[in-house]
Amino acid sequence: MAKQASAKTKAKAKEAAARRRGAATALPSVAAHPRAGAQVARAKAWGGLGGFLLVGLLSHRAGVPAADALLRALAGGIVAYLATWACAVAVWRHLVLAELRAVRSHRAARAAELAAAAAEARRAESS
Repeated sequence: MAKQASAKTKAKAKEAAARRRGAATALPSVAAHPRAGAQVARAKAWGGLGGFLLVGLLSHRAGVPAADALLRALAGGIVAYLATWACAVAVWRHLVLAELRAVRSHRAARAAELAAAAAEARRAESS
C-alpha cells in the first residue's frame, strides 16, 4: 500500500513539474526562473531577520519593556520581510527580461550567420 501511495505521489510530482515547465515556456515569470525563486526566498529570509534584529535592538536600547520590544521587533521583521520581497521581485523581474533580451539577440545573430552561410553555399554551388 505504501509503495502504491509513493508511486502516486511521484506521478503527481512529475505532472506538476510538467505543468510548471509548460507555464514557464508560455510567459516569462520570476517564479518560473531557475535561480530567481531561491534568491527571492533567501532575500526575504535575510530581510525579515535583519528587520527583526534591528528593531529589537533599537527598542531595547531605547529602554522599551521586553514584551513591547519583542512586539515591535516582530512588526519590524514583517515590514522588512515584505519590503525585501517587493524589492527582490522587482530586481529579478528586470534581470529575467534582460536575460530574455540577450537570448533573443544571440539567436538573431546566430540566425543571421546561418543565413549568410547558406547564401554563400548557394552562391558557390551556382558558380
